Amino acid sequence: MAVTTSAPGTRIDYAATLDQRSKMFILVGVLLSLFLSSLDQTIVSTALPRIVADLQGIQLLAWVSTSYLLASTAMVPIYGKLSDIFGRKIILLFGITVFLTGSVLCGLATTMLQLVIYRGIQGFGAAALTSTAFAIPADLFAPAERARYMGMFGAVFGLASVIGPFIGGLLTDQISWHWVFFVNLPVGIVALVFIVAKLPRLHSGLRPKIDYAGAITLLLAVVPLLLALTLDKTEHAWTSPLILGLLATSVIGLALFLVAERRAASPILPLYLFRIRTFTLTSLIGVSVGATLFAAIFFLSLYLVNVLGVSATEAGTTLIPLTLSLVFGSIVSSQIVQRTGRYKLIIIVGMAIIVAALWWLTTLSPETSIWMVRLRMIVLGLGLGPALPMLNLAMQNAVPREDVGAATASRQFFQQIGQVVGSAAFGAALTASLTASLATSLAPIQAQLPPEMAAQFDPNALRNGGAGGGEGAAGEAADPAARIEAAISERFAAQRDLLTQALRDAEPTAIAALVESPETPVQLKELLGTVASMPASAREQALARILALLDDTEAQAQAQGAELGTEINRAVKVSFTDSITAIYRYAIGLALVALLLAFFLPELPLRKAHQEPQVMME
Repeated sequence: MAVTTSAPGTRIDYAATLDQRSKMFILVGVLLSLFLSSLDQTIVSTALPRIVADLQGIQLLAWVSTSYLLASTAMVPIYGKLSDIFGRKIILLFGITVFLTGSVLCGLATTMLQLVIYRGIQGFGAAALTSTAFAIPADLFAPAERARYMGMFGAVFGLASVIGPFIGGLLTDQISWHWVFFVNLPVGIVALVFIVAKLPRLHSGLRPKIDYAGAITLLLAVVPLLLALTLDKTEHAWTSPLILGLLATSVIGLALFLVAERRAASPILPLYLFRIRTFTLTSLIGVSVGATLFAAIFFLSLYLVNVLGVSATEAGTTLIPLTLSLVFGSIVSSQIVQRTGRYKLIIIVGMAIIVAALWWLTTLSPETSIWMVRLRMIVLGLGLGPALPMLNLAMQNAVPREDVGAATASRQFFQQIGQVVGSAAFGAALTASLTASLATSLAPIQAQLPPEMAAQFDPNALRNGGAGGGEGAAGEAADPAARIEAAISERFAAQRDLLTQALRDAEPTAIAALVESPETPVQLKELLGTVASMPASAREQALARILALLDDTEAQAQAQGAELGTEINRAVKVSFTDSITAIYRYAIGLALVALLLAFFLPELPLRKAHQEPQVMME
């Protein structure tokens, strides 16, 4: 593979200097690196229950994901700019090396705190993989040729989403959870070999200065914001000094970042990019789509487990149709754009399908079948498939070549910020709505239960899935009817023991307890007053009669308890459904904003070579 060298200060056009075979080899290596980071995001979730059981420290469970998210989101724009300066290859190799190092450390972790720290190292490396991988096609192919390859990136995400949970469960069950992290090594080593052997430096040929001030102030703006959004609000309320302090720090960091970027010779996020209408609109759409995508996927799992009563594994497999349809939509739309050179209509159609799918999700009910949920996921995937890669193509086609890496990483950064903001906002909305709905629905049912039994169905506990269905012993223990029936059986068993002691054995303590109980009938109290003088045979006969009556009473109580349990179960399912569909209605608003913004996207001709774009600024 020969690459024409250029004089210092001259821009290198790799699309023109590399042959097609070399480009395909490079693309394989890039897709492998992207698959590596995508797989890690899906494979770890399956192993988390086993990790917690092994390492303990459940209070740090959320941080296993949060530390990864903090590092990867904050570093994406920085890596994007560094790849513009030093070349994609060195940044990609650095990212893979750091990611694999973090993977080995995660696999060797002996405490939850160690795992949290090592996951942060993984995220630090993963940011280089994702930000650089999406920019490399812009180096290898002119925009008019690039469209046909955009679908491959969606296919990689889809493949990782499908096989990740399966591999994670298989490794965890058959070997150990440590191999969920060690499995990254063979994939990463293959990617390293491809990249070292086939990937050219992919640098611009220019030598701008590094924006150190921008990097520091960006971290100061982003990290406190992400911490404020992701910290548990039951421990740290929105109005707590810690959260308010983090938000204030983030605002100060943002102000300093804007000042630094205005003064920098080669800023991490060139502010003039926001004067390019396509960049600004695709970034705003990215925020909306990021939040919408989080709502669609995360809250669907809550619905599947707590309303339809499926297992966690089956809930995960329900997302497979979404992934497959996303891959299909991505590949088909890429081929259409490749043939027609028109991408705006594809983006608009994709966003419209997303809106329609979200509306369809608002019609979910406790009676919706699992297959109808999967059909809704297929429709959502058909919308996301065309929209996501074409937004990236439109943005890369509109920005100057020297800023492709920074612009691509920035668009991805805004989409991840949308996911974090969406998780915080939608999560808070769901908690408030679900708690209020459960309290209203359960109040009349709880009034019919004894106080100690009614306390078992506290709305604050049930919103965590305490009344969900599910299979196996855990599901039976959580079922309201089973819990009520068990409590009734326990109470009547205690009553039988007390009656037996009082009537058969004439136990004074048992007699006194029954006489003093307000629930004991007057006739029984009178009988207990004469039990000491009754012969043993008479006491046995009396005990048999009373126990027979008690059996009838228990049967009636169990029937009533089953009805109340069914009502509680129904109330919980309806509350979960109503709250989750309300979240989808909020998501529709965001998706409509993204759809409206898509209408204002300029449709610049896809360049057939790497000449500078006709930049549309305002």
